[in-house]
Amino acid sequence: MFKNPFIRWGTIVIVAGLVIFFATRKKIIDTKEITVPVQFGKFVSVVYSTGQLKAENSTSINLPKEISSRRLGIYEIKVISLVEEGTVVDSGDWVATLDYSAVEEQRNKYYDAWEQAYNAWEDAKLDTTLEMSNLRDDLLNGKVQLEEKKLILSQSIYESPAIKRQAKLDVERAERDLKQKIRNYKIKKKQGEYKVYRSWEEVKTAKERLDDVDKLIEKLEVKAPKPGMVIYSYDRFGKKIKAGSSISRWRPKIAELPDLTSMISKSFINEIDISKIKTGQPVKVGIDAFPEKHFDGEVTSVANIGQVLPGGDSKVFEITIKVKGSDPDLKPAMTTSNIITTDVLDSVLFIPLEAVFANDTVQFVYIKNDDEITKQIIDPGEENENYVVVNNGLEKNMTLMLNEPKDAGKLPLKGAEIYEQILQRKKEKLDKLKEKIKETEAEKQTNKEPLPGNATIITDKH
Repeated sequence: MFKNPFIRWGTIVIVAGLVIFFATRKKIIDTKEITVPVQFGKFVSVVYSTGQLKAENSTSINLPKEISSRRLGIYEIKVISLVEEGTVVDSGDWVATLDYSAVEEQRNKYYDAWEQAYNAWEDAKLDTTLEMSNLRDDLLNGKVQLEEKKLILSQSIYESPAIKRQAKLDVERAERDLKQKIRNYKIKKKQGEYKVYRSWEEVKTAKERLDDVDKLIEKLEVKAPKPGMVIYSYDRFGKKIKAGSSISRWRPKIAELPDLTSMISKSFINEIDISKIKTGQPVKVGIDAFPEKHFDGEVTSVANIGQVLPGGDSKVFEITIKVKGSDPDLKPAMTTSNIITTDVLDSVLFIPLEAVFANDTVQFVYIKNDDEITKQIIDPGEENENYVVVNNGLEKNMTLMLNEPKDAGKLPLKGAEIYEQILQRKKEKLDKLKEKIKETEAEKQTNKEPLPGNATIITDKH
């Protein structure tokens, strides 16, 4: 490649020098020790979370209550148009328009039903009037016939016994016929009255349904019940309501008017940290949209049951943080950065998390004292994102290593008594838990209802 031997040998020397330089540099880096002192003082344990602002209180803007009438048979309705989200409205201002066409279609159907019912009622009245008129005529004829038979009977006083007997039978037959016609008249009258009444009830029901539709039509222009900023609600699929969305009468909320003077942050904490969160803990709330603004807050509720968020695979627990104070810039759905203070300890030893090492059973550190390195078991306590409290195993001003020393596996572990203390503490905690379970079981047995006085308990020894 290189014809000149001086160039060839010069290149070889440079390459060899670079190899030696980088190998030496790597060895220096690999053997460089990074140390930190054990710190003593105030320790603050915090948990970080991201949340979303919501109004603590709000007024709902719902579908008109008329749509919930069972007589209408309208189970959902579309939103044709909506005021832009975030618009500040006054009481009585327009918020949304619902689908007129669907309601008009129902009105036409109910009007036809009312018209048919009304005509049926009129027909029932006419039919009943005509039928009762015929029955009254028939009843009058029956009375006339009875009078005629009675007159013939009275005139047969001088006739033969056979003729008088026949006249008497004719009177009795006429009386029976008249009684039958009277009973028939009363029955037909009641039937006619019921037929007309039933027809009228159908007219009334159809009219009430028609009136309900007319009332609903008047309310299809949805107005704001009070002043405020309009925030859209969510449909049954969890999507923001917009023009074209269908809203059911079982989830009637269209939008809401939040009270922006009282805000909360809804946040989720992973199951690892949830045991640290308690109500009443102070929080520093930052607003991502306004990095310069920070608010004091307080944890007001912690969920007892975890959940898996869409797209996630780990359980989280919802907490509510009350934001103290108010600011006109705060709006619902803004993202918050929350710093929750879970504990504050005074006068404790704490070290960086990077200084803590672990095997299958214990956690330990490497203490450096001049050229001597000690592998020391520790009893860790509270921790935050950078540091951990050490309850036992270290003293102030000790120097710890952040990287494992050479031959770390050959160094003996010191502080076996600390490990024994940790085991003893765990055993005591487990014993207390078992005792508590026994007490709970005993209390359940005590609270069971006693058997009747003459009852005996039969056990199957087989």
